[in-house]
Amino acid sequence: MHSDVIVIGTGAGGGTLAHRLAGTGKRVLILERGDYLPRERDNWESTAVFVKGKYRAPEFWLDKHGHEFPPEVNYYVGGNTKFYGAALFRLRPQDFGEIRHHGGVSPAWPISYDDLEPYYCEAEHLYGVHGWHGEDPFEGPASRQYPYAPVQHEPRIQELSDSLEKLGRHPFHLPIGVNLTQNAAGNATHDSACIRCNRVDGFPCLLNAKSDAQVRCVDPALAHDNVTMITNAYVERLESSSREVTAVIASVNGETQRFTADIVVVACGAVNSAALLLRSANDQHPRGLANGSDTVGRHYMRHNNLAVMAVSREPNPTRFQKTLAIHDWYLASDEWEFPMGGIQMLGKSDAEQIRANAPRMAGKVSPEMPFEVLAHHAVDFWLCGEDLPDPANRVTLESDGQIRLTLDEKNNFEGVRRLQHQLQNMLGDLGMHPHRLLDHSIYLHKGMPIGATAHQAGTVRFGTDPASSALDVNCKAHELDNLYVVDTSFFPSIGAVNPSLTAMANALRVGDHIASRLS
Repeated sequence: MHSDVIVIGTGAGGGTLAHRLAGTGKRVLILERGDYLPRERDNWESTAVFVKGKYRAPEFWLDKHGHEFPPEVNYYVGGNTKFYGAALFRLRPQDFGEIRHHGGVSPAWPISYDDLEPYYCEAEHLYGVHGWHGEDPFEGPASRQYPYAPVQHEPRIQELSDSLEKLGRHPFHLPIGVNLTQNAAGNATHDSACIRCNRVDGFPCLLNAKSDAQVRCVDPALAHDNVTMITNAYVERLESSSREVTAVIASVNGETQRFTADIVVVACGAVNSAALLLRSANDQHPRGLANGSDTVGRHYMRHNNLAVMAVSREPNPTRFQKTLAIHDWYLASDEWEFPMGGIQMLGKSDAEQIRANAPRMAGKVSPEMPFEVLAHHAVDFWLCGEDLPDPANRVTLESDGQIRLTLDEKNNFEGVRRLQHQLQNMLGDLGMHPHRLLDHSIYLHKGMPIGATAHQAGTVRFGTDPASSALDVNCKAHELDNLYVVDTSFFPSIGAVNPSLTAMANALRVGDHIASRLS
């Protein structure tokens, strides 16, 4: 089968790119390693999703010591966006330049914020983001407003926002992609797809009301006659000559098949994209495709994250909690000369999630507070700091093809540690018990930091110098005329916000480049 374009992967990068190319009339073939996620009650069951990891890929990678660990990856149509929290932030303009951190330097990008800004706008509209540009005083300029008004805070989160403002801070409504229609009180209307439940963060949406790549991009793209998708298609390797990819070899339901295209786009996720390029080594490319610079697999990043739970003095009956963020310490501030990162709300924890994390909380919660009571008083925060690119943090392959992920888990961690201290110092003023900031990382699959691969990035970086990057500014391999990479692999730095929207915006940018080339 020959196509104009083959897109490998259907997540934030691949799914968005396929949508962009669908209207060109060119023959687009999508190869997806998984299948559609089954819609079933377990989609919204905490025990199934978080404790048992029912939907997590049944595979193990190796750490630098050779110990196996289960990565936080999901192979379904829509990729990891099926499980993401749909927080769709832009990087700040400063993130595209060089930034000095406590732990080192975050390098500049070969494009600027202004280059990506129009595509940020398009991505926000494509993914139906709720928010309000201008509310966060630390964000970059926006040429268009969000397509939908912010998701309104529920009463306890509104109190939290008001208290933060009284402390001189600048809380804002978190930009989030959900198909929600609100009434004047902020409740879901009778015809709203989203029902404002407490399952948005980390759960797949039974109602298809979360703006994931399958719902917003892949399914609409497949409505075009020129777009085809094959599921359960694991791409084993790319065949190539000295200057182009000549074939894509995939195992489809256990049967080896060969596909060809004028242009091949890799979007398997930062780890698996690097692994695919490495295992496609041949005589012309002995270190792997696009790897003459020896950068493929290197500079892996995943953010420095902390998931913490405060205990409110008053009950917190909030259901849709993921509506607030604060970036006062995103860059250097009066409190510290280096960036710390951002704070945002998590989805509301429940008794089952807390019970699964009980061993870590031992001794920190009073015994008279049962899990159900604790869950009713819980206020959940996500702290996100920048991880810095280090060539020693890398993806390699064992002789049998198993992935090894070598990682310094405390790279530039001082910033997020200080961010946690800032939050801790505010708890009393925010109506929380001041000494009960609890780590609830277990149920979020963050108990072993190396397994937290949800924000993976940086393994096939782009740049202007072929000696220090794998891709050019259009995310085309320097060494191959028809190979592109459009997932978060291309990031030279990761900033301190969720990377999904940047992957989506860049996929639109690269999609325009590819469409122009094909025409």
